[in-house]
Amino acid sequence: MGNIDCWGLAMDDQRYLYVSDIVKHEVKRYHLGDKDSTLVVGGNGQGNDLNQLKEPRYLFVDRQQNVYVSDWSNHRVLKWNKDAKEGIIVAGGQGVGNALTQLNHPSGPFVDMLGTFYVGDEGNHRIVLWTQGAKQGTVIVGVNGAGPGENQLSNPIGLSFDRQGNLYVADYGNHRVQRFSLE
Repeated sequence: MGNIDCWGLAMDDQRYLYVSDIVKHEVKRYHLGDKDSTLVVGGNGQGNDLNQLKEPRYLFVDRQQNVYVSDWSNHRVLKWNKDAKEGIIVAGGQGVGNALTQLNHPSGPFVDMLGTFYVGDEGNHRIVLWTQGAKQGTVIVGVNGAGPGENQLSNPIGLSFDRQGNLYVADYGNHRVQRFSLE
């Protein structure tokens, strides 16, 4: 694989590797060992239509090979169903801001087994939960604003969960990884 301005990576259960390209504004899929790729998201130039991206960064791929992309400069997260020609906004999409309908440079998407969607809201220093079909999110970490204290973040850029349901956040601005119990 070459000629990619790669930012994000994800791998699915079938060992396909997904790569976001922040210059070409697209996501491609590679099968391990192959040099050929398949365009799976974007490919229509830079923009804010549902078939376009603007600096796609972080990725998550679910068991059905649906791709979730943090469309960083459009301040939204899109879900691209397998073989879709355009995405569905699952978080943000109301311009940059800090309202519960908005994001400010989304990072680290994650979808749990129930379809609940979690996203790092980097510019707002918080983690936001979006249930399926929700019109706005719920702040679950970072309710105390930016900073180094408990339940505070500074530019969260990645997140993951363990089998016990604990949330781990890459807290970039504070140079740490934090663990949160959400029960």
